[in-house]
Amino acid sequence: MTDTQTTATSGPASAQAHTAARGLLDTHLPVYDVVITEHLVIDADPQVVFDAAKNFDFMRTDAGLVTALMTLRTMPSRLLGRTVDTPATLRLACDPGALPGWTILGEVPGSEVAFGAVGTFWEPDIRWRDLSASEFAAFAVPGWGKIACDLLVRPDGPGRSVLTYECRTATTDASSRAHMFRYWWLIRPFAAYIMRAVLRTIGTNVDARG
Repeated sequence: MTDTQTTATSGPASAQAHTAARGLLDTHLPVYDVVITEHLVIDADPQVVFDAAKNFDFMRTDAGLVTALMTLRTMPSRLLGRTVDTPATLRLACDPGALPGWTILGEVPGSEVAFGAVGTFWEPDIRWRDLSASEFAAFAVPGWGKIACDLLVRPDGPGRSVLTYECRTATTDASSRAHMFRYWWLIRPFAAYIMRAVLRTIGTNVDARG
């Protein structure tokens, strides 16, 4: 494996600045407010890497940060006396019920899988809006944010692949956009760190399979 590479843009013009075709992401969230992208080169065939990425358990990153952040995010609900269960496993790319509000947006077998959610991500106690993949792109009810992510695998020569993890966010009105921008600049370093940890762990899992 090689080190990950980060690309991040933000602001209203980000959709125009980030021009690389992204397949499923361009179908479900072609216009967005912010984006962050990470890449990792893995010495394995694309199908092997794709299988490891699609079935990846986000609760098993080599950083352990996902579990800590999920516990922190649910603290407001816990303080209100609500029962919040932290999942033992979290396979967002193959389990549409992995988390409230999250759905699988689509899959290109052997190449790409995308997943997303609609919610008020900037609020201490997130509200979720359940949507199907077919409803996701057109959803525009004011007061909400949308996030769409994909894991994309491309060949990079014999026995070598590039795994890309991209996340985009968009909002449905100006007020939500202002809230989301403030929240984004707070969490962006953590989001990038988690995404790199996810890619590293997928790479480690592929290496372990030999």
